[in-house]
Amino acid sequence: MGVASISCIWPVDWEFDSPTLHIFNFLFLDWVTNSEDQGIYQSKVRDMINDNGHRLIVNINDLRRKNEKRASRLLNSAFEELLAFQRALKDFVASVDTTYSKQYEDFYIGLEGSFGSKHVTPRTLTSQFLSCIVCVEGIVTKCSLVRPKVVRSVHYCPATKKTIERRYTDLTSLEAFPSSAVYPTKDEENNPLETEFGLSTYKDHQTITIQEMPEKAPAGQLPRSVDIILDDDLVDKVKPGDRVQIIGTFRCLPSKKGGYTSGTFRTILIACQVKQMSKEVQPEYSSKDVSKIKKFSKQHSKDVFEQLSKSLAPSIHGHEYIKKAILCMLLGGVEKVLENGSRLRGDINILLIGDPSVAKSQLLRYVLCTAPRAIPTTGRGSSGVGLTAAVTTDQETGERCLEAGAMVLADRGVVCIDEFDKMSDIDRTAIHEVMEQGRVTIAKAGIQAQLNARCSVLAAANPVYGRYDQYKTPMDNIGLQDSLLSRFDLLFIVLDQMDPEQDREISDHVLRMHRYRAAGEQDGDAMPLGSVVELLATEDPSFTEEEDQELQVYERHDDLLHGPRRRKEKIVSMEFMRKYIHFAKMLKPVLTEEAAVLIAQEYSSLRSQEQITSDNARTSPITARTLETLIRLSTAHAKARMSKIIEKQDAKAAVELVQFAYFKKIIKLTKPKGYEQKKWHELPHARRGGMNCPMYRNLLLFIWMPM
Repeated sequence: MGVASISCIWPVDWEFDSPTLHIFNFLFLDWVTNSEDQGIYQSKVRDMINDNGHRLIVNINDLRRKNEKRASRLLNSAFEELLAFQRALKDFVASVDTTYSKQYEDFYIGLEGSFGSKHVTPRTLTSQFLSCIVCVEGIVTKCSLVRPKVVRSVHYCPATKKTIERRYTDLTSLEAFPSSAVYPTKDEENNPLETEFGLSTYKDHQTITIQEMPEKAPAGQLPRSVDIILDDDLVDKVKPGDRVQIIGTFRCLPSKKGGYTSGTFRTILIACQVKQMSKEVQPEYSSKDVSKIKKFSKQHSKDVFEQLSKSLAPSIHGHEYIKKAILCMLLGGVEKVLENGSRLRGDINILLIGDPSVAKSQLLRYVLCTAPRAIPTTGRGSSGVGLTAAVTTDQETGERCLEAGAMVLADRGVVCIDEFDKMSDIDRTAIHEVMEQGRVTIAKAGIQAQLNARCSVLAAANPVYGRYDQYKTPMDNIGLQDSLLSRFDLLFIVLDQMDPEQDREISDHVLRMHRYRAAGEQDGDAMPLGSVVELLATEDPSFTEEEDQELQVYERHDDLLHGPRRRKEKIVSMEFMRKYIHFAKMLKPVLTEEAAVLIAQEYSSLRSQEQITSDNARTSPITARTLETLIRLSTAHAKARMSKIIEKQDAKAAVELVQFAYFKKIIKLTKPKGYEQKKWHELPHARRGGMNCPMYRNLLLFIWMPM
């Protein structure tokens, strides 16, 4: 920790016992005891004492309204001001309850409120913020074990019958220079000392690492991270994968190798407040946005689900059913946790398998741009622990610590895995638990932990032989285990078929994409470096973007981008799509009885259809998970309509998707009644009775009714 120092020779508060510090102490004490604001913080201190705590949360906006200069100094000169504030709090606690003030060695201040330019990310946390209080947002990637750190030790000398007390500080303390971390064994007269561990004081200590959020990291650059020091009551507040907002003092420490002799330093953040952020990325809504979303969902001239699915990835031609499935995945089902601890997942997993050049990777890229939280990985560039969680060794202490993988970081989001077939079987097995249970269980290297990984999986893969072999069964072409395939709700086989009409449409679509040029795009490349010619502006100088730009529901029509107007198809803008999906995800539709009956019938029909049809037709096994797939897809379709109940039409839309994904069948919507009656009444009596019994319907309704 530093140089040896005995407190009786070199007091801990040696440098900070200045008249200025006493003035600051008095000013903060005067602000805390001020009764102009109805004694808010006096009551907060009493609540803190009643809750047996020793950290007072102060809103910086309250201090700024009372004394703006003092608030500015607190943010810019954190060590001196924060120390005075904490001493003022201890004095006030002593005036309220003397006995309680002696229970704790120190009382702490936690800050919240608006930090302005000091609200940063790990990437923008530069040297200009040193010795300042900053607010940093990020995602926790690593947590060390909680260890005790000595604050004060008591030693007894049997020869002189006296006790010696020592206080210890390190570079993370506000009060003094670092002291020795070694217990004294002899006093000044070389008499042996005995350490009284029961009278010594310790505090909890933990180090975590937060990384900038994946969706905010610039493309092609590694995400930045910063180490956080947590002490006392702040330890064990977060775990890997949590999105947090940490307020603390930014400080530099000597590097591990060069110490003070080298010119470079490492930085840490000494936390004074830790706040959990919402798992969902919250877009900003205005009243006009909400009214437009409601108006769009209630239009009767067009099917809302159809219009949204056609607006997904408009640069990709065709794939109507795959786009519908991706829309259902973005909307998601309803997660349920039963009283007995069982979890029914609401995440929808999709696997795309097909020939090269059928736009599988482009669909994944569109999801990365549309989903509120999405993390991309590839089969070759990912390992099993890289997707779930890894146990690593801390370089400083040598302790074991957990590092979150891609699926833990994408909690409540989407993981896009390209080249899924290039992964090894061992690595693919690692994601089995995540896809069904929504968590990662670690039990190795002396660490037993469970991390949340409630994410949807969108994977793309090529067949076993590179291209799909029509003379082999789908299972031989796919080459994946049934245990993994059953965890995917929908599996689509995308073929590059030779159809003159379809080829003509695709070529027309691709050529229009290449002819399209965005507004403000240059006619040529920029001049090379060293040229005296200045770079041309890429935007029209006369164009000025409004700060509060109104949300556009539909994109502006362009013949090259959207095709000729004779199609009369309106494309929903990406910004409106994001807000609409986020708004619809918050709904929790209830399963009605008629929808439950239809889902039960169709599940029974699918099971009997699997027995009758040979393996050449089905693409994945039909298990009890298929029943939950129908429920999740029906829920997502109801969310797209902004409906609070799951109706029969939602169940039919789910059946249509499942029939296409499993058997490549397209159900015509013009005769739904005949299809339903035929499928139900032609079933054997035993199977029909088994699935139509009231007990089964009641069980289905019980599981998917809100609790």
